[in-house]
Amino acid sequence: MRKQSISANRLRARGIGILYEDREILVIDKPAGLLTVGTESDKSHTAYFMLTDYVRNGCARSRNRVFIVHRLDRETSGILVFAKSEEAKHRLQDQWQETEKKYLAVVHGTCKRASETITTYLAENKAHVVYSTSDPASGKLSRTAYRVLRQTKDFALLEVDLLTGRKNQIRVHLAGIGHPIVGDRKYGKRDDSYSRLALHARVISFRHPFSGEQLTFTAEVPGHFHKLVGALRDKDGLLPR
Repeated sequence: MRKQSISANRLRARGIGILYEDREILVIDKPAGLLTVGTESDKSHTAYFMLTDYVRNGCARSRNRVFIVHRLDRETSGILVFAKSEEAKHRLQDQWQETEKKYLAVVHGTCKRASETITTYLAENKAHVVYSTSDPASGKLSRTAYRVLRQTKDFALLEVDLLTGRKNQIRVHLAGIGHPIVGDRKYGKRDDSYSRLALHARVISFRHPFSGEQLTFTAEVPGHFHKLVGALRDKDGLLPR
């Protein structure tokens, strides 16, 4: 791990925590509200931009850079993995189907099933809205598994296994079974009074792209989740590790 630098302090000030770093990869805890990569209207308020500045240590002439391995929606918080070389990126992406990815989600309603695997084909319309279809020619096969960790009067806390990695997959699948994620106005309740999307990339486990060592990272549960479903503690065996 590198010593703390001015760039590292800037990251922490912007709510980004570095979970791990070596010569090949960089693993962060992304806050909700931050884009992974830029759009036409916003190129600088992104994890990619900030991490590029970080690895260059503020020197614009530096050739150091980061490479995007995967993405999280702007409003989804949690673990995000970047590579420091193109080769590391390709090696990580080549094993991405075998990479374990667990999320926490707080959804509306009472879940009748303690666990379930949702399988549909996902497609995207011209308005960039993802939807489920039963037609394999129209969409990509998508699978999401969940189990209920806690049920309250209004909400359910779910541990979600992302078995395939499609755009907005978890949000679309959970809304499709009648349990939209709290704060999801795009796929859930448009009049949802909660400003923050209750979806968090909690755990990721993969083989290091060069050493082959199995690495597992866990991101702290955001305070928003505690407010919705009550105090959550690892020692209770309630949360995934």
